This record gives sequence, structure tokens and C-alpha cells, in this order.
Amino acid sequence: MGYKRLQFSDIQSRVNEPRSKIQVIVGPRQVGKSTIIGQVLAECDIPHDSYSADDIVGVDANWLAQIWETQRLKMETFGESKRLLVVDEVQKIFNWSETVKAEWDRDTREKRELVVVLLGSSRMLIEKGLTESLAGRFELIRLTHWTFIEMRDCFGWNLPQYVYYGGYPGAAQYVNDEARWRSYVKDSLIEPAISKDVLMNTNIHKPQLLRQLFEIGSNYSGELLSLTKVAAQMQDAGNVTTLAGYLHLLDECNLLCGLQKYAEDNARKYNSIPKFQVYNNALRNVYSDEDFTDAVQNPKSWGRYVESAIGAYLVSQAQVIGYNVYYWRDKNDEVDYVITYRNRKVAIEVKSGRRTSNTGIARFAQLFNPHRTIVVGSGGLSVEEFLSMDIRKLFNI
Repeated sequence: MGYKRLQFSDIQSRVNEPRSKIQVIVGPRQVGKSTIIGQVLAECDIPHDSYSADDIVGVDANWLAQIWETQRLKMETFGESKRLLVVDEVQKIFNWSETVKAEWDRDTREKRELVVVLLGSSRMLIEKGLTESLAGRFELIRLTHWTFIEMRDCFGWNLPQYVYYGGYPGAAQYVNDEARWRSYVKDSLIEPAISKDVLMNTNIHKPQLLRQLFEIGSNYSGELLSLTKVAAQMQDAGNVTTLAGYLHLLDECNLLCGLQKYAEDNARKYNSIPKFQVYNNALRNVYSDEDFTDAVQNPKSWGRYVESAIGAYLVSQAQVIGYNVYYWRDKNDEVDYVITYRNRKVAIEVKSGRRTSNTGIARFAQLFNPHRTIVVGSGGLSVEEFLSMDIRKLFNI
């Protein structure tokens, strides 16, 4: 793929800097981590080798130590002053973080200019290893799900296509065959993410319950639904505490989250009914009973597609920018999304076919004095304008 994501220049720049920190590229499955590092290596003048833990059966920490030692041998043999080592899917290596720490610290002691880039699919696993063993030794480069601008510029998509089909580049070739698109998203994106990133590496007592939670929660993306009601819809019995734990795991893998109600004290936030939100609208719409043509022609239901797409953009960008995402509701007053960055609050109302009034945003402004209030849709920013903007501008950062 010739298209280069914005993070390409950051990765390229850091690779060419003097050795200082391990560079860790982390993000959900199928967003182009391996592609972007391949693009960087194609233009890299530094001697380098790239390995993937996916390519080796029964990979373990010894394998990682061996390839590291091979890099040292090459530097000595060829008189190289600097070399680059890339390891993909590093979280699949048992005890990887301890091995990386030992090898990195040895190179530091011996003043060896071996630059290291690690890639990992599971945010949950890779960040646990980083924080437990490699504190102070790494920098994170986060890759999010693809934005509207990226899908438009790379594949020529229009707004309705992005709202319905979401932001998976690998699925773009199937949008003219919706049955094939649905199969690809379910079989090649959702199933590996759940089975490999969650079930294989976490002690899940009721895997079918987790799968049902994901499907129900994705169907309700952009809507409030208590976990008690979710439990009532499930075939496999499970209590609310179990479901809350499973929802947290799905969130950690950039699949599905439950937004909390905005409040100025934490107890009220944590006890609120969750607003389900997918990280990529493909995860919601792959379960839709409507096909693309029917969806865009139904204004009432299309509003739900749009609201979920706005939410998906907000939760994905939150990981890069560092803000928090909530909703707010008080009786009949509602604000679709509230985002907070340090001491600044921005209220966002999506005016869709479902709602034509926005009294909730006025009430929220009266109660909480936000930095901004934004309407997306009729009378405000267009959906295309909002999905094309840098969210940092809402906070003046």
C-alpha cells in the first residue's frame, strides 16, 4: 500500500534519532502496524532486521534473546556503528518484557547503538509488560482505527460509506459485495481479536458470555443499556460484575467500551448505566439487519449509525490525545458525548433523525460551564466536518 498514515513520519524520525528509548508501536488488529513499519524500513538507510513472533511455532524468550545476540554479532562483524531491530507481535512471546529489559540494559551498559522497535496487537498485554518491566525505557506510538480522512484519501470513500463500513483498510475491497464484507469482518477481524487477544491470554470462565456481550453491545453502540438488561437478553447466565469485567477486557482490546455518565464526583460516574460504544463502526454495522442501501435511505435509523460513528471517532482519538469520553443525561435532558481534557469540558450533541431538539446541551452548559458546546448535524458542524477535524482544536491545544 502506497498510502502513509500520519504516524509514518514520527516513526521514521525516532528510528533515525540517537538511541534513547525503545519505540513501541501499539494498536488494535488490522490497522496497519506491520505495513507502516515496512514502509519505514523500505526508506531506512540504517542496517536492520525485522522478525515476527507470528512466524515461529512455540516462540519463547530464548528465541528473542537469540535474535538480539545475532544483531550484536552483525554489528561487530560488519563494523556497524548503528543497527535497527524490529520485533512484531512481541506480546506473543512468553516473558518478553523481562527479556527485552535484560537485553536493552546490556546494550546500554556496553554503549551499543542498537535501536529497537516493538509492535503489538493487544494493548492490554503489551502495556502490562511495559509498565511492569520496562518503565522509563520506552515511548509509545499509538495507531488508532482509520479515520474518515484516511479512508477517503486512501480508498476514495464518501461519508456514508465510512459511517456504514467503518475504518478497516483490509475490508475496503469488499464494500461492493456486502455479504463478503460481513464475513471478512466477522471471521478475519472480530473472531481473531476475541479468540487471540482476549480468550487465549485471559482466564475467561464463560467465553460464550463474552461473545454475546460483544454482539449485543455492538448492536447498541451509541445507546444506553444497563448491564442488568444485557444479562436478561443472554442465553448464558452471568452476573453484572462478570459482564463489567468482560466489557473492560473488550475495551482494552479496542473493540467495545461502556461510556460512563459525566459527573463531578467519581462515585456517580462509576455507578452509571453504560453507553455502549464500538471503536470502529464496522463492529456495529456488521450485525445490522439493514444493508447499506436501506440504511442510508432510512433517516431515523441512519441517525443511530451517524451517532455511533461520531462516538467511535472520539474514543479512538482519546487514546492518542489523552482526553476522556463520557455522556450526560438528567431526566429528559441529554448530551450525546462529553469529552474532558485536564480542566476543560466540551459537550457534543449529534442532531440526527432521532432527535431534533438539543435542550440538553443548554442545560449541561448551565450546570457545568463547559469550555465549548458543539452541535454536529443540522445547525452546527456537518458530520463530515467533525469527522475531518483534529479533536485537539476543541480544547485549543
